[in-house]
Amino acid sequence: MKKVITFLLLLTGFWGIAQQSQANGPKIEFKETTIDYGEINKGADGYRVFEFTNTGNAPLVINRVKSSCGCTIAERPQKPIMPGETARIRVHYNTNHIGPFRKTVTVYSNATNVPNGVIILKIKGRVIDPNKVDLNRKKETSPVFQTR
Repeated sequence: MKKVITFLLLLTGFWGIAQQSQANGPKIEFKETTIDYGEINKGADGYRVFEFTNTGNAPLVINRVKSSCGCTIAERPQKPIMPGETARIRVHYNTNHIGPFRKTVTVYSNATNVPNGVIILKIKGRVIDPNKVDLNRKKETSPVFQTR
């Protein structure tokens, strides 16, 4: 019986330490995890920024950022983000590719509030060529086809 009680006390102690360690440490909180470019002209500025804050009590380190394709480049902060500080991940989409797009940027960090320190950011939108007529666009209507 003493062995069972000792085992249960040890188990409870380890569980308490595990819970406490999850409560402590760096935490990453993004203002938004999806950026919608909307309709954007071909060749327009494709830079956007994901802003985040370290809401934890230890330095947050962004180890790596990885985009889902070569048309998207992400830049991470090089220095640790101290508790309470805000930082940015800058994303550039190549707007020379006409048509709709949905891309992801995977952020690898030491954050304790996301599974394995990994969070996925998303960008989406549609690149249009203002010099070409797109018959699939629903927003444009030709005066020839309008009814009265």
